[in-house]
Amino acid sequence: MDREAYVENLLDYYENPRNRGPLPDAQIQASGGNPGCGDLVTMYAKLDDSGHIESLSFEGEGCTISQASASMLTELAQGKTLDEVEAMSYEELIEVLGREVVNVRPRCATLGLSILKSASRDYAAGRRQGAEVAPIE
Repeated sequence: MDREAYVENLLDYYENPRNRGPLPDAQIQASGGNPGCGDLVTMYAKLDDSGHIESLSFEGEGCTISQASASMLTELAQGKTLDEVEAMSYEELIEVLGREVVNVRPRCATLGLSILKSASRDYAAGRRQGAEVAPIE
């Protein structure tokens, strides 16, 4: 894709977000943001019995890049295990978003993935300890 196509793709995900809104019965929930620019994202995930992401959604506010990226991430991570989420590369996400478009705002572009990875690690750690895991706030 050329630069214009990447920009159009980002605008489409921003203006027509996929999987936006809270997820009832989410097993994983986490919020975070970039204080410097005001981006806020909450990621929600529900796992199936085999540990794959059955449902994934987000809520948030902020710049086009952070919100479009979170929207796109809900599609990219769908069906993955928590280990596969942990293995997702920030660099690959930036490539999918369009490096030359988001390169000046990498923290915005990777905010949703950072939150999802952190929440997944916390959830997995709680499961290994055999503890009852409450949604992460």
